[in-house]
Amino acid sequence: MLSYQHAYHAGNLADVQKHALLAWVLDYLTRKEKPLSYIETHAGRGLYRLGGPEAQKTGEAAQGILKHGGWFAEGHPYRERLDEVRAMYGADAYPGSPLIAALGLRESDSLHLAELHPQEHAALAETLSSWGAHVHKADGLDLALAICPPTPRRGLLLCDPSYEVKEDYDRIPRVFAQVARKWNVGILILWYPILRGAPHLPMLRALEAQHPGHLRHEVRFPPAREGHRMEGSGLFFVNPPWGLAEEAARLSALYEGLR
Repeated sequence: MLSYQHAYHAGNLADVQKHALLAWVLDYLTRKEKPLSYIETHAGRGLYRLGGPEAQKTGEAAQGILKHGGWFAEGHPYRERLDEVRAMYGADAYPGSPLIAALGLRESDSLHLAELHPQEHAALAETLSSWGAHVHKADGLDLALAICPPTPRRGLLLCDPSYEVKEDYDRIPRVFAQVARKWNVGILILWYPILRGAPHLPMLRALEAQHPGHLRHEVRFPPAREGHRMEGSGLFFVNPPWGLAEEAARLSALYEGLR
C-alpha cells in the first residue's frame, strides 16, 4: 500500500518526540571524529510545508511544533536543525528525519534513504541528492538487510513505517533481530504510533524479548482532532547511547504538561 503521505502529519507531536531524540542522538554520535552511517527505511519526502493545504487540513502541526517549539532552547540539536531549515527554505519549512540527518552529518558520513511512494521518492531525491545521500526506491526493510553491516560500521538505523500495512507489526521484530545480528554495534531506532486498541503491544513484547538493554520511550498527547485514533507515540532503541535515557526523561516531562 502506497497511499500514505506524511505531509498531512509533519510537525505533529509524534514528530516532535521522534525528531528531538533523533537530533540528539546524531549530535552525540558526531562529537567523535569517527565517520558513521545513517540508514532510514521509510524516509518520506524529507522537507515539508507547514503552511501547505495538507498540514492545514489536519491541524496537527498547529498542535505540535508550531505550538510547542519553545520547548527547545537555543543550542538544542533539534532547535538548531529547525532554525537551519527555516533559514534555507522559508519560515513554514519543516525538516523530515532525512533532512535532520543530512544537516547533522559530516562529509565523511554515509546517508542511505529508502522510499517506495513514487511522488515522495521523487521529492526526496530532489531535496536530498544535493547532500550526497544515496536515495533508494526500495523496500526499506529489505534495503537494511542488504546493506547491513554498512560502511562505515558505526552508526544508526531509523525505521519509521506508516503501519498502514498491518503485517509491519509482525515483520519488524524479525527484521530487527536479523539486522542486530549482522550489525551488533548499530543503534536501531523504531518509531510506532500508540493507537486505540494498542496494536503495537505484541510487536513490543517480541522486541523486548529479543533485545536486552533496550530503551523504550513513550509519550501521550490529546488527539489532534475529533475521531483521531492516535493517542501517543513511542520509540524503541536497540543499543541506546549513553545519556539518551536522561534526555528522553526531560522530554517526557514536557509531554506530561499536555494531559
